[in-house]
Amino acid sequence: MDFPSIGKSLVVFGIVLIIFGALLTFVNKVPFLGKLPGDIYIQKKNFTIFFPLATSLVLSIFFSLILWLCSRR
Repeated sequence: MDFPSIGKSLVVFGIVLIIFGALLTFVNKVPFLGKLPGDIYIQKKNFTIFFPLATSLVLSIFFSLILWLCSRR
């Protein structure tokens, strides 16, 4: 077994988890997240459905761009 590479992988995974946790903590502070014009929100008498279509697309493009920039190095 190659323990140094496993250790590096665990450190990188831990850093990613910390960043993801910080993003989840501050996601409520972003005013437009979840309220874009393409988000679907239907509310009836006893039924509510919310599908953040536009928000999902924006976040997907953002994270794809970040990963593309990281892979170029």
